[in-house]
Formats: sequence, C-alpha cells, structure tokens
Amino acid sequence: MVDFDENDSFKVQLLEAMSSLIIAAFSLVAALAWNEAIKAIVAEVFGSADDLVGMIIYAVIVTILAVIMALLITKAIRKAKAAQKAKQ
Repeated sequence: MVDFDENDSFKVQLLEAMSSLIIAAFSLVAALAWNEAIKAIVAEVFGSADDLVGMIIYAVIVTILAVIMALLITKAIRKAKAAQKAKQ
C-alpha cells in the first residue's frame, strides 16, 4: 500500500515531468518562430536565404545566438547557485 508521503512525492515528480515537457514544447515553438524570422531577415538583407551564401550566413547567425544564449544562461545559473550557497 502506498502511504501519503510516497503519493505526494509521485505527484511532485509527475508535475516536474509535465512542466519540463510543456516548457520543451513552448521552446520548440519559439525556436521555430525565430528560425523563420532569421531566415526572413537573411533573405531581406542578402536577397535569398535559400542560396548557399544565405544558408551559411543563417547558420553563422544561429550559431552565434546559441553560443551567446548558452553563456548567458550558464552565467545566470552560476549566480543563482552562488546566491543559494551564500544563504546556506
């Protein structure tokens, strides 16, 4: 028989899993929207996003954005961990 504490733990795990899936889904939608926006910008500035030069420029822009965002997120996580550690 499952006692109350184990049931609550399961509910928390289920909510965490569901929230992770929902966040991932919205992240995918946002990424696809940015994908189209960046393609449109490249096409507007360089003529066409479908030619080789346009695709390379697009790939470079997306890579630079991904690296910058990864660095910012990593920095924010470090700050949050340091603040949490300082409170303890």
